[in-house]
Amino acid sequence: MIPSLLADQVYSSVFDIEPQALAAAGIRLLLADLDNTLAPYGQAEPEEALRTWTADLARAGVRLFILSNNRRPERAMRFAGALGVPYIGHAGKPRPASFRQAMERMGAAPKETSIVGDQIFTDILGGKNAGVGTILVEPIRLAGNPGRYLRYGAEWPFRILAKRRGKKR
Repeated sequence: MIPSLLADQVYSSVFDIEPQALAAAGIRLLLADLDNTLAPYGQAEPEEALRTWTADLARAGVRLFILSNNRRPERAMRFAGALGVPYIGHAGKPRPASFRQAMERMGAAPKETSIVGDQIFTDILGGKNAGVGTILVEPIRLAGNPGRYLRYGAEWPFRILAKRRGKKR
């Protein structure tokens, strides 16, 4: 069976995702893409708003786990360390292995887990492959890499369909 490329939920940014709503839905583990989801590409340290949101997640009983495809292992390690959360770098999304590894490390089942990311063909498809909930956010910044424009352009129909399904928050 081919997994859907439509996210379960769509938000403008991670800051629009309410930690209490995740907890009320039974989510205990939130996997998160790093680049263009939690921070712009290349931003070395988490901004204060992200630190606050991460603390709000923890207070709601939801653990954050960075699942990054960044090819520089030190990028995810440094950012996750500064945020005080676990991570897997060079995760190989959309393959489900890193999703399963993260859930195993954190003792969470797929029904208790969601992934939030800005890319359909890595984050959303990977979440569907792993059987977890999927949350799509708008990319923080497209500037800097022409390939990103092409990738997001190819994702555009799936973004529109997910929003039209009434999942826009």
